[in-house]
Amino acid sequence: MKPVLFNLESDPDLSSRLRTALEADAGELEQRHFPDGESYLRVHSDIRARDCLVLCNLYRPDSKLVRLLFLADTLRDLGARRIGLITPYLPYMRQDKRFQPGECVSSRPFARLISSAFDLLVTTDPHLHRYTSLDEIYRLKSRVVHAAPMIARWIEHHIARPLLIGPDSESEQWVSEVAALAGAPFQILNKERHGDYDVSVSLPDVERWRTHTPVLVDDIISSGRTMLETLDHLAALGMPRATIIAVHGLFAGDAWQRLQARADVVTCEAVPHPSNGISLSSALAEAMAELLKSGDR
Repeated sequence: MKPVLFNLESDPDLSSRLRTALEADAGELEQRHFPDGESYLRVHSDIRARDCLVLCNLYRPDSKLVRLLFLADTLRDLGARRIGLITPYLPYMRQDKRFQPGECVSSRPFARLISSAFDLLVTTDPHLHRYTSLDEIYRLKSRVVHAAPMIARWIEHHIARPLLIGPDSESEQWVSEVAALAGAPFQILNKERHGDYDVSVSLPDVERWRTHTPVLVDDIISSGRTMLETLDHLAALGMPRATIIAVHGLFAGDAWQRLQARADVVTCEAVPHPSNGISLSSALAEAMAELLKSGDR
């Protein structure tokens, strides 16, 4: 029996491509708010004994989480066989330790909430710094889609002589993977963060690559300060106009406007944004199909 895919306030184009790739039926969902702001949900599809998938991009989680949990609970109560979540961006992964006394290590309670509501999870390049895998904190079956192959393919098709630049040591493992896949050289910077908007980075060694196009690659762009600092250094070295590529383009404040004025900015469709130029739908659908099949064996 075909799975049923519900789109909870996410990109309708991505939802349509996922539904086609997964050969899923479109779930019919009614949602609105009561006058006091509380959420109303009603599932119109017959989902008894069927696998139900929910596309909900959690890049702004606090405004979506209640409805997401309500929907998962309703689907289970109506007899869904399994419930899977597809979220190209998985939030609350960066707070992975208690940096200051009394802080909430938010990655852990968030993981418990999602694990209690869903059986399956597919996401893209979560911020795994102090965790080796999602299995350390999530108690469900999961698949991680790695954007490196799609990014490398985009670079091959759009930039003739790239020099990949990673912003810090954390990025080296996957920036080096993109570079290897694209057949391009790469440099890794040293970054020191003094606060949310105060970041300094080392001067990259680019003497051998002055005629190459700098391609700044990172998993997340939020404040954009690291990228802006790096662009300052590259401009001082007389490098060509840079291209910036990110998996997750959050662009807090005026980061998008400031970066776009100084570089070509391209992001994966992990977070809906005008800069989206690298598709993830096929890989997301393939990962969820693998999870569904593994449970059928």
